[in-house]
Amino acid sequence: MASLVIAVDGPAAAGKGTLARRLAAELRLAHLDTGALYRATARDVLAAGIEPNDAEGAAAIAAKLDPASLADPALRSEAVGRVASVVSAHPSVRAALLDYQRNFAHRPPGGAAGAVLDGRDVGTVVCPDATVKLFVTASVEARADRRVRELEAAGGPVDAGAVLADMVARDERDTKRSAAPLRPAHDAVVLDTSGLDADEAFEAALAIVRARARTAGRPQA
Repeated sequence: MASLVIAVDGPAAAGKGTLARRLAAELRLAHLDTGALYRATARDVLAAGIEPNDAEGAAAIAAKLDPASLADPALRSEAVGRVASVVSAHPSVRAALLDYQRNFAHRPPGGAAGAVLDGRDVGTVVCPDATVKLFVTASVEARADRRVRELEAAGGPVDAGAVLADMVARDERDTKRSAAPLRPAHDAVVLDTSGLDADEAFEAALAIVRARARTAGRPQA
């Protein structure tokens, strides 16, 4: 079993992915963006011409997902993100991807001493026994603004109003779905990044992780 598992959950564009990657690099742990699994499933659902609301079809795609494809830049597109929000609400899709996530957490690749997983339900469902649980959030306006800036940096015109509306709709789906709804674990530390830049958010998160890890007797943090 890995000696240190860090769960980083939160809504879209709250900054959890950036934090998780930086924490993993700082602490020399393996990192898994669990959202990439759902985005990859969404990409393959689109490629196969399957309707996102087709739970059985989406679950079949998820069951044969190739983890080697998780670095595909196409996963970051808005179209894939919208479909990912739909397919991730299917209990059968979530069940198909659960074992992969748990195996990564408790048997991290490369001989790492632990793992950092970020997503929507890591602390509540995937790794309820995680050493440290962070719930990273921000106001929907702040998150939409971050996403607009990301899209603008990638090139092309961006409809800020549409991005905000999509963010609100995604939050609604994520928090209201029956399977693993987005919510902080009862023992998670909530970190609001609305007024923080990337470095400030990282320092705050690292301090929380080190304090929780010491309490749990994990000296490597």
